[in-house]
Order: sequence, then structure tokens, then C-alpha cells
Amino acid sequence: MKISGKKSLLAAGARLSILTLVSRILGLVRESTKAAFLGTTALADAFGIAFMIPNLFRRLFAENSISVAFIPTFKAYLETSGTPEGKSETQAFINATCTLVSFLTVMVVILGICLTPFIIPFFYKDAGESILKETTLLTRIMFPYLFVISVAAFFQGILNGLKIFSPSGFTPILFNLIVIGSTYLLSPFTANPARAMAIGVLGGGIVQALFQLPFILKNNWKISFSSLKAAFTNPGTRKVIRLIGPTIIGMAAYQLNDVVSTALAGNAGTGVVASLQYSLRLQELILGIFAVSIGTVILPDLSGLAKQQKWEQFNTMLIQAVRIIALITIPITFFSLITGSHIISLVYKSNNFTDESVQLTLEAFNCHIAGLLFIAVNRIISPAFYAQGNTKSPTLAGIIGFAINIICALILVTPFAGGGIALALTIASAANTIFLFIFLAKTGTVAVNRIAVDMILYAVKMILFSLVASLPVYLLQDKLFSLFAGHNRIVAEGIPLILNASIFALVGILLLVLFRDPVAAVAMGKLRKSDN
Repeated sequence: MKISGKKSLLAAGARLSILTLVSRILGLVRESTKAAFLGTTALADAFGIAFMIPNLFRRLFAENSISVAFIPTFKAYLETSGTPEGKSETQAFINATCTLVSFLTVMVVILGICLTPFIIPFFYKDAGESILKETTLLTRIMFPYLFVISVAAFFQGILNGLKIFSPSGFTPILFNLIVIGSTYLLSPFTANPARAMAIGVLGGGIVQALFQLPFILKNNWKISFSSLKAAFTNPGTRKVIRLIGPTIIGMAAYQLNDVVSTALAGNAGTGVVASLQYSLRLQELILGIFAVSIGTVILPDLSGLAKQQKWEQFNTMLIQAVRIIALITIPITFFSLITGSHIISLVYKSNNFTDESVQLTLEAFNCHIAGLLFIAVNRIISPAFYAQGNTKSPTLAGIIGFAINIICALILVTPFAGGGIALALTIASAANTIFLFIFLAKTGTVAVNRIAVDMILYAVKMILFSLVASLPVYLLQDKLFSLFAGHNRIVAEGIPLILNASIFALVGILLLVLFRDPVAAVAMGKLRKSDN
């Protein structure tokens, strides 16, 4: 039975990984749709700012509360739900949480809608009255998204607590499809495509909540309300509030960083907000397909070794994990820097996304992609703290990184506009990595010096390999792209990119084989193991 359970869990994890990948790809298609309809116009900035505001509250409260506080508390209740009394107490906790989530988010939505006209000017410099009014309207259309997505997150928490993952993993796919479909279907009937997309955001959030509800009811749990007094005095909800209190500080720093960066981008010029969002979406897709997938395979081993306090093996595994991340992200960074304009053109260039839009997005993308290694390494190092029950150190490192990001963005935005804001994020990610290693050294359980030196040496090796692999791509890419010029965008940009990527990968693999790189063999072994 244990083997069967383990296989079942692995299968659930594999399904969730596939759903996440599909969601990320559709997220890129959603951004591509936005690019086609809005480009890097003032209207694109208006939509980006309007969507960011309710999203800020969602990330601060809904996601944080569910993952950190609700699911552990709900699981504790489930352990006693085998008895009638335990079942009743668990249902009372669900009702109280539902009431609390609904009441608080509705209050925030009402307050947000009322205050929107006073908030929006913060994100603009010398903007016309028409764009301020349009951004205000778009924000008001999407503010209720906070309520429905918070309810959806609550439903996800219940299902995940019951070890049911696929429905929640599928809802972002539905969201992206609805936003894309609404943009195409409703644009002819709205004043502008941004409003059609905003309606799609709200509709997508509603569907995310409704889609999960039948799965909860199917597992014999009800969704209903309690009195406000019962909601605030329920032992479970009081425990949830206590648990989320400390972590909200770290999340607030992150969200403040997002707000300040968006405000700086909005004041830096038309299209800067949109170009940064297009760039980040590309980076997230690259990170999700390559770095996170490898990290997901390796991290369970790290957690198991930490629990058994096998620190020597833990150190070895951590070195392997960091090496594999370097093996993936550094070559991707070099290839992206060489072919960035063609990647952006392939994904986004159409209709309102012009050559000027490509150049604006490229300025941000080059600076964003330079930080890919640091972001990926941070996702490997942080769990090394969590495995030891240490949540304060990575939170503190994150706060320091966010502070550095804001300072650098303030300095760099004037000379470099969107590229300066993107570069600030890369610098902050590097600083976060450094502070994670500093704090990790204080744990006394991890050989930080050994890991850091190994990482630097291996990174230098990968940089040299990537430079060699980049040379034929750099020399041949103009000729390859000229061969397909004049065809449609998919052919003109896609086929030469595939050919360039093949040349780059072939040279890289030959170098790894020639120098008998052991990390490539470990990575392939891990992936083969995960498929069995």
C-alpha cells in the first residue's frame, strides 16, 4: 500500500506539473493576445496598472493565508473528522473561514473601488485626464476579482488539504482561456480591447472559484456562512490569523516593491509598464519550463536528507542541485541575449506590437534574463532553510533584496527607463542569493563555503562553454534569418530560432561530452528516475 500511495502522489505531482506548464504557456499566449490588441500603448500600461492593484491584495492575503496558515490548520482538523463531533468542528471551521474570507475581501473591494481615483495618479506622471479615467474604470472593473479569486484560493486550500490537486491546477488554464477568448469576442462591443480583457479577468476569476466547488461538495463538505462573531472567535480562524501575521510582513515588502516598481515604470514613459510585464512573462516561462522543473525533481531528496539530518549527503545534493541549475540557466541566458529580439518578435509582434514595442521590451528582457541564474538558485537555496524549520532567514534575505531593488530602481530608472527597473531586479536577486548564503552559513549544518566556491567555479565553466556555443549562433543567425525573411511571423522567426537553438545545443552537448561533465549525467539520471 505504501508503494501504491507513493506512486499515486508522484502521479499527482506529475499531473500538477503538466497543468502548471500548460498554464504558463497559456499565460504567455494571454500576454501575446494583449500585445496584439494593446501593444506598448498607454492603454496597455493602463491595463497593467489596473490589474496589478487587485492582484497585489490577492498575493498579500489570499495566497499567503492559504498556503501558510489555512492548509496546515485544516489538515489538523481533518485528523479528528472521523468522529461526528470532529466532523462538526471541521465544518464549523470551514464555514467560519468562508465567512471571514468573504467579509474581509468584500470590504477591501468596496473600499478599493471608492479610493481608486485617488490611487491611480500615483502611477502616472503628467498623464492626460482620459488615460487616468480609463485606468480608474479598468481598476474598478477588475477590483471584484480580488473577492472571487480569494474564494477560489479558499476552495483550493480545502481541496489541497484533502490531497486533491488537479482541479485547482486546471483553474489557471481556464482563467487564461477566458481572458483570451473575452478579448477576441468582446472587443468589437467595448470602447477598447482593454475593457474586454478586464471583463475576461473578472469572468476568469469567477470560473476559477465555481469550477472547484463541485469537487468540494463531492467529498461531503459544505460551503456556507456563519455569523461574523463565530467567524472571528472560531479557534481555527484565530489560529490562521496568528500564523499569517508574521509572514505578511515579508509579503508586504514584496508587494511594496511591486507597487514602487510599477509606479516608477508608469512615470518613466508610455509603454514601459507593459514592456516590463511582457518581458517578465517570457522569463517566467523559461524559468518554469527549465529551472523549476529540475528543482522540483531534486528538492524532495533535499527535504528527506534534512529530516534525517544526513548533512554530508545534504551538502552533496545541494551542490548537485546548484550545478544543475547553472548548467541550465547560464546557457539559456546567453542564447536569450543573442536572439532576444527574435524571441520577442516571434511571441509578441503583431498588429499593435510594433518594432518600437520589440525594442522597448528587449531593453527590459536583456536585463531580466541576466538574473535568471540567481532567481533559480534562490528557489533551490530557500527550501534548505525551510527543511530545517527556519523561515525567518529567507524572509529577511528577501526583505533586504527588495529594499536593494527599490533603491537601485530609483537610481537606474532615470538613465535607463524600463531597462533600469529590470536591471534593479537582477541586482536584487543577486543580493538575495548572497544573503541567503550568508544566513545559511550561520545554521552550522551546511558547508556554505564549499557550496559557494563550487557554484562559482562551475558557473565560470558554464560561461566559457556558453561563449563557445554562442559563437556559431552569433555568426550564422543573420544569414539564417535572411533565408526565411518575407514569410509569416511563425516561419520567419520560428524556424531560424529552432535552427539556432539546435546549433547552440549541439555545440553545448559536444562540450559537455568532450569534457565528461558529471552534472549533465546526474541531471539525466534524475529525470529518468522521475519518469519511472
